[in-house]
Amino acid sequence: MEKEIRIRDRIITHTDLELIRHLLHTEGHLGRTHLSQTLCRIWDFRQANGAYREIACRDLLRQLEQRGLIVLPALLKKPSRRPGYRNHTALPSTLEITPVRGVIHDFPALTIALVSRTVHEKLYNGLIGAYHYLGYGQGAGEQLKYVISLSHRPLAAIGFSAAAWRVACRDRFIGWDDQARRKNLPLVVNNHRFLILPWIQITNLASWILAHVTRRLRNDWQAVYAHDVVLVETFVEKKRFHGTCYRAANWVCVGETVGRGRNDRTSTNWLPIKQVYLYPLDLNFRQRCQTI
Repeated sequence: MEKEIRIRDRIITHTDLELIRHLLHTEGHLGRTHLSQTLCRIWDFRQANGAYREIACRDLLRQLEQRGLIVLPALLKKPSRRPGYRNHTALPSTLEITPVRGVIHDFPALTIALVSRTVHEKLYNGLIGAYHYLGYGQGAGEQLKYVISLSHRPLAAIGFSAAAWRVACRDRFIGWDDQARRKNLPLVVNNHRFLILPWIQITNLASWILAHVTRRLRNDWQAVYAHDVVLVETFVEKKRFHGTCYRAANWVCVGETVGRGRNDRTSTNWLPIKQVYLYPLDLNFRQRCQTI
């Protein structure tokens, strides 16, 4: 066994591995979900909001199997998502697509609604799925979704999720080492989707949305996930966008990616180069992120 195994920010000891093997022998026939639920209870493996980290635990078990340390039981049922599966989304039949033009000061009645875990989340999913160039993908882990509307008419959508595992220019800007990054990465969130519907032409709308959402993001995250966030990141594809709205909203460009993707830990994914923008939610974000 390796001297130290760290998976999903948890060190797996020899005792942990023996426990997993014992559970596989005695309860493996009950399925992988049962195993992950049991381990979460034994380890008290929880998110900051108190919920068990079952998805993380199942991923931990898969990674142990990939390393040849355990053998998981066969799946009790075939996975519902085949390779190449895309999340199904739908737009409301009442979606209005007539153009809206003007400058931001002409629209004082704009509203920003947090739609995560509400009946309106499907609207966000549908808008992103239909009109964002990356489409919609249901990510795992913490995420917040917002819809921006004018008199109940949707104009835009913006979403946030867990931060990228490792980004060289971001990590240099923060000044944390690997140990601090592993501990404090939940303090950073990623603006992974931002869409203004193609028939909406309101000058300065994008920077207005960024400014207003970041003002409330910290409180919203604490309310939903029971932990603080102090920094927001985003990745802007160089050949497609210029990052104008982020600069106008006082985000800072700290460098570029090397084209491996936000969660690539094996240097095998080659993707378009993106500029990395950061926005502090706390003036002491470096101190918070560097604390061990």
